This record gives sequence, C-alpha cells and structure tokens, in this order.
Amino acid sequence: MASFSIAVAFGIRLLLVMLFLPFSALDKILNFRGAVGQAKQAVHATAPATMLILAGLFVEIVMSLGILTGIADRFAGFVLAGYCGVTALLWKQFWKPGDFWSGGKGRELFWDFWKNLALAGGFLLVTFGTGASTVETFFADPFASSKPYSLSETAR
Repeated sequence: MASFSIAVAFGIRLLLVMLFLPFSALDKILNFRGAVGQAKQAVHATAPATMLILAGLFVEIVMSLGILTGIADRFAGFVLAGYCGVTALLWKQFWKPGDFWSGGKGRELFWDFWKNLALAGGFLLVTFGTGASTVETFFADPFASSKPYSLSETAR
C-alpha cells in the first residue's frame, strides 16, 4: 500500500505540472522563435521578449522539477502560482478583443484566463497545504520540502 500511496502522490503532482514540463517547455525549445514572437505581443521588443521566454523556460523546468521531486516544492508551487497569474494577465486578456458576447477570441481567452488562475490555486495548495494551520509553516521556512513522498503514521 505504501508504494501505491507514493505513486498517487507523484501522479497528482505530475498532473499539476504536465502542462509546463514537458509540453510548454518543449514547445518553447522547439519553437523558440514563435515563443519570442508571442512574448513580443506583451513587450514589443525582441531582447526583452527573449528574456521573458528564457525566464519562463527556467520557471517551467526548474519549478516543475521542484514540485515533482519535493525539493523546495512549496517555494516552487508559490513561483508557479505567480507565473500562472502573470501569464493570465499578460496573454489571456479576454477584456481586450471586444467580442466577448459574439463568441470570438475574447470568449476563448476568458476560459483560458480562469484556467490559469485555477491552476495557480492548485499550486498554492502545494505551497500552503489544505488547511489554515499550514500557512505559517510556509512563511517560517519557504524553501523547506513538504516531504510529499514520506508516509506518516496516519497514512500507513
């Protein structure tokens, strides 16, 4: 039963980061020029857009690995939650196209915006846990591991 419990914990974390590692990170690597082009929609210049994509690639790979391995996983969840929020605000601006009620791009972006924020909520669960009593633990030591694969006495 212990192996099953660990596999479930890993599977849940894998589902949470799969969007970023491997898919989004791999897309940025294989289509770097296109990714920079998309970033230029927000910053309009090539150098800052390139830096945004490189920073995003770093966040997607390193923080996802943190979530999966449990190494500074709470900090990684906090960073990925912020990343999801920032990407929602920069690239999912449903309020801009002006065609929300006619079923156009604004309506499509609306759902993407909320999906990003919902994913941020999932990462915040990794960061803070599921109860109010665990919030202080994060602020006391933000780089500590939540030890996601250890089995407590109550889990056995």
